[in-house]
Amino acid sequence: MATTTRTAERMRVTYFPRLAAERLDIALCRASAAVARAADDHATEEGLGVGQHLVLQMLDAVGPCSQQTLSEELRIDRSVMVGVCDDLEQAGHVRRERNPRDRRSYAVTITDSGRRRLAEAQTSIPAFLEDAFHPLTPEERGQLSALLGKLLGTGA
Repeated sequence: MATTTRTAERMRVTYFPRLAAERLDIALCRASAAVARAADDHATEEGLGVGQHLVLQMLDAVGPCSQQTLSEELRIDRSVMVGVCDDLEQAGHVRRERNPRDRRSYAVTITDSGRRRLAEAQTSIPAFLEDAFHPLTPEERGQLSALLGKLLGTGA
């Protein structure tokens, strides 16, 4: 009985690597979850949620846009996006105004406060990425980026 238990324990310890090699979908999901947890932890330390950071970054890059556009482009559920924008607006980092191109909708615009907050948050991103992806060489990171781009349909 004790031998059976030890064998089962050894199998459990060594099973996941085999599963990950056989099932890339499982490996990718687990890796994604681990990086997402690390990003959430980092965001909590910085005081700016991942979704909030992404919204500020997109608004700074492309200018005012609707919550729907933010939701679609950043792949954040619409109901979650409402809360993200509410929190950013409450903090004074964005403002919502009638969309000049479509008076039925609102455009979300980054404020000067939002730009300053984004700049502060951006300073810690390189160290976070270095820590999160430390097992990979710079070349492997480039390969991973290219492969993920292909999977997501955004790569060259």
